[in-house]
Amino acid sequence: MAVKATNFPPLQIDYAGDRLAGVDEVGRGPLVGSVVAAAVILDPARPIDGLTDSKKLTARKREALDCLIREQALAFTVAEASATEVDQLNIYYATHLAMRRAIDGLAPAAEYLLVDGNRLPGHALPGQAVVKGDARHPAIAAASILAKVARDAQMVALDMRYPEYGFARHKGYPTKEHLSALAVHGPLADHRRSFAPVQRQLALL
Repeated sequence: MAVKATNFPPLQIDYAGDRLAGVDEVGRGPLVGSVVAAAVILDPARPIDGLTDSKKLTARKREALDCLIREQALAFTVAEASATEVDQLNIYYATHLAMRRAIDGLAPAAEYLLVDGNRLPGHALPGQAVVKGDARHPAIAAASILAKVARDAQMVALDMRYPEYGFARHKGYPTKEHLSALAVHGPLADHRRSFAPVQRQLALL
C-alpha cells in the first residue's frame, strides 16, 4: 500500500492494492463499558503525518488526528461489543465481534486486512495479524486512534452520569481509584460482571 509514513518500519504485506484496512481495538482491560474496534482504509493520495500507536499520543493529538482520519481516509468504521456481550462471549470473542462489525461497515469494502495482535478476527477477508501493529503500519495506527478516541468519549460521558467513579480519569481500567469506588458504591449496569473485581463486589451484595 502506497501510504507514506516515514516513522513506520518496513512490513511485508501480501497485498498490493489500495483497499487494505487496518483494524485495532481498545478496551480489553477495563472493568466497564464496551470494547471498541475501528477499521480504516487510508487514501494513498492523502497521507496523514503523525500516525502512531494511540497510546503514545496525548489526548489532544489523538483528537486532532481522529478528525484528519475521518476527513481523509477512503473509509472508516467504529464499532463495538457491549459489556453484556463481553459477559456473554468473554472478552476475546467480544473483541473479535467488534472487529468484524467494524470491517463489515466499511464502504467501499476492504479487500485485505491488517489486524493488530496475533490473531485474525475470523472474518472472510484475507489478511494478516501484526503484533504491535499500531506501531508498524499507518492504517492500524489510524484504527487505534479512532477506537481510543471513541472509547474515551464513552468514558467521559459515563463520568458525567456517575462522577463518583472517576471514569474520565482512569477510563474504566482497574486502578486503585476505580476499585475503591466499586467497593464504596457497588457495580453499575455498565460494569462487566464476568471480570473478577466486579464479581467480587457483586458477591458482597
